[in-house]
Amino acid sequence: MLEILFQDDDLVAVNKPANLAVHRSAFVGPDDAFLVDLLREQVDGRLHLAHRLDRATSGVLLVARSQAMAAQIGEQFMGRSVRKRYLAVCRGWPEPAEGCIDYALPGSRDTGPRREAQTDYRRLATVEVGIPLGRYATQRYALAAAEPRTGRFRQIRKHFAHIHHPLVGDSQHGRGDHNRLFKVHFASHRLLLHAARLVFAHPRDGRPMRIDAGLDATWQRLLQGFGWTQAYDAWRDD
Repeated sequence: MLEILFQDDDLVAVNKPANLAVHRSAFVGPDDAFLVDLLREQVDGRLHLAHRLDRATSGVLLVARSQAMAAQIGEQFMGRSVRKRYLAVCRGWPEPAEGCIDYALPGSRDTGPRREAQTDYRRLATVEVGIPLGRYATQRYALAAAEPRTGRFRQIRKHFAHIHHPLVGDSQHGRGDHNRLFKVHFASHRLLLHAARLVFAHPRDGRPMRIDAGLDATWQRLLQGFGWTQAYDAWRDD
């Protein structure tokens, strides 16, 4: 069962699990499960995706109950009036601790034209673990918040890789050795990127909406193990 975060006659918001494809596309196999199909088993009526999340990413996903509502939400995303807050774990400790990654990105095809892309980030907490890897006896990781101003394909993942702090669990843009370290030592088998909050105007009457998505067991275990719970709580309540 999908966790439904909000539901009315116009919108449904769910907490998308990691590694669940949202819909059929060229990036997923024909036999995979799809979030839209699972949601149809829980919610009656027509459903229209209002935005997208990568298969590997978890968190708030917004679905409209009509094409008109989906179009209105889409206009808000295109107009950059939707606030999107993500939580991530990256390799290393980003410096400066807060800033904007401004780096143009292509679409789903890396050979396509590049378009402007900006992601605001903030380092929330750090940890150094005594696990040797390569030439280093210890490894550094950071809990980071990210707010993309634009909505390019895999923007946050590509931007953190661009500043040499790839996200843990990112098989396309990250570091395989660090991904394996988290699998072996911390039982983390997912991309550590979570769409924690969406803030937007309700398409029916314009009232302000804020939808938050809680963390799964992997995230909660890592926060506790790394001593990051207090930093996460402070960010969540901000």
